[in-house]
Amino acid sequence: MLLEQIKSPLDLKKLSQEQLQNLATEIRQSIIDLVATKEGHLGASLGVVELTIALHYVFNTPDDLLVWDVGHQAYGHKLLTGRQNVFHTNRQKEGISGFPKREESEFDAFGVGHSSTSISAILGMAMASQLKGETEKQHIAVIGDASIAAGMAFEGLNHAGVTDANMLVVLNDNAIGIDPSVGALKEYLTAVKDGRNPRENNMIKSLNFAYHGPVDGHDLPKLIKELEHLKKVKGPKFLHVITTKGKGLKQAEENQVKYHAPGKFNSKTGDLILKEESKYPMRYQDVFGHTLVDLAKQNPLIVGITPAMPTGSSMKYMMDTFPDRAFDVGIAEQHAVTLAAGMATQGLIPYCAIYSTFLQRAYDQVIHDVALQKLPVIFCLDRAGLVGEDGATHQGVFDIAYLNCIPNIVIAAPLNEEELSNMLYTTQLGIQQPWAIRYPRGKGVLKERWEKGYVKVNESITKKLRKGNKFAIISTGVIGNNVIEAFEKCENDDWSHYHFPFIKPLNKEELVTICKNYEAIYTIEEGTVIGGFGSLIAQFVSDNFPDIRVKCLGIPDSFIEQATIKEQQMMCGIDVESIVKLINN
Repeated sequence: MLLEQIKSPLDLKKLSQEQLQNLATEIRQSIIDLVATKEGHLGASLGVVELTIALHYVFNTPDDLLVWDVGHQAYGHKLLTGRQNVFHTNRQKEGISGFPKREESEFDAFGVGHSSTSISAILGMAMASQLKGETEKQHIAVIGDASIAAGMAFEGLNHAGVTDANMLVVLNDNAIGIDPSVGALKEYLTAVKDGRNPRENNMIKSLNFAYHGPVDGHDLPKLIKELEHLKKVKGPKFLHVITTKGKGLKQAEENQVKYHAPGKFNSKTGDLILKEESKYPMRYQDVFGHTLVDLAKQNPLIVGITPAMPTGSSMKYMMDTFPDRAFDVGIAEQHAVTLAAGMATQGLIPYCAIYSTFLQRAYDQVIHDVALQKLPVIFCLDRAGLVGEDGATHQGVFDIAYLNCIPNIVIAAPLNEEELSNMLYTTQLGIQQPWAIRYPRGKGVLKERWEKGYVKVNESITKKLRKGNKFAIISTGVIGNNVIEAFEKCENDDWSHYHFPFIKPLNKEELVTICKNYEAIYTIEEGTVIGGFGSLIAQFVSDNFPDIRVKCLGIPDSFIEQATIKEQQMMCGIDVESIVKLINN
């Protein structure tokens, strides 16, 4: 096995090009074997195996700096940079991260997980090298055709083009991110690949980059030759590489969306290992998707927007049913939010489906373009709370804290699928300000379809789920089901349980009643305790009932690394067993 001999990229340079081809086969199989059993991101890493080998073969990493945009495609990079022996721990608790991470290896020049950051980062590194007199150091960013369409990537290109920074941008062009790439830039790149663009009409050249390509990203000798040449060229350079996502696994090539992160599959045949699952509980994103379609059939003003996540967020259902009323705007969260704001000014009812972790990238737009103007945009925050194996870069645990300080916004957190559906229904009846509805990834809790029809929900509603005499637990969102399950495991008449579907506005009348009847309050949320739901309650209680003790349970002041969601909840003390201990003590 050649791969077993590679302890660092220095060992690559000892191999012949024929051996490098064989090494590519071994790397692909290692990635397939790992993801087949441990899950993770498959297609992206399979597509850049030859490119990964060529980059480490030509350049002197880690002295030469290499940044992978997003990092979905970095599994081969990890195998070649001293992490073979721990590769089996990928995305597991206390294992290696599924993304490049500076603390993990000196070969991971920049931590990534969200898209379109690589060009700015590598430009910063190249400019730093200039200032330090390191004129021969190389700086390489690898970015996909979906990621390069985002605004931040263009900001980096625009700046780099007026510098003489020694940097190389490698465009990994496979016409797909997680879902197929969209937009005018995609059409332009397709024209370039097909030879339908005159050489003088090159937008990359117009940004003062030396453009090279397109090059077959699976032709190792050509890649090595091109990179050896570019290594000698000073200033900003751009290499256009054409790859096939999922290369080397037939099913992954043919179904690139599904095999981006396919779950478990047969490593020999490539066939997915499908579990027999009942229709219910439904996944929360599917509840959102199906409900939106149902509501849109009755209300022609409803439109849907998602920044490059139609499949993951289930906006795909709306796009398939109403293609003129649902929009994938690409990896452009800022644009998605302000686009929704513009639509809202004209009387449309925009549902902006976006992962909690990605709404962070459009924070100013939420404040300035939506909340300040009290525009009725509905933010559907998928993957809110702990997300599991994707780890720290993707945790949706900050949205309560970063939204609750914004005036004019309603923040809702349903307990289950029925509440989510009813909240979606309520928002299209006519609201006077923006709403943010947060819900987690994965399956819900209801074993069968809830009652047909929808019920309007009131922002002042709370639910008393259990009556006790001494202490009160107040939860918000789906994490409240952990409290319900904990009470099923223990009997203690001292404890009551309240569910607050709305975080903002906070139901102060109910809080007054709770404070008058209990000597201590415990809040539970699947979000950061600093500035979160519990802190709102603690502040209110402190101002009005200073003798009442409040304890806030949730995500501590630290980044939660990769593990299963249950393991992450245990780390934070909000799993069922931890709540049982709280009740019994």
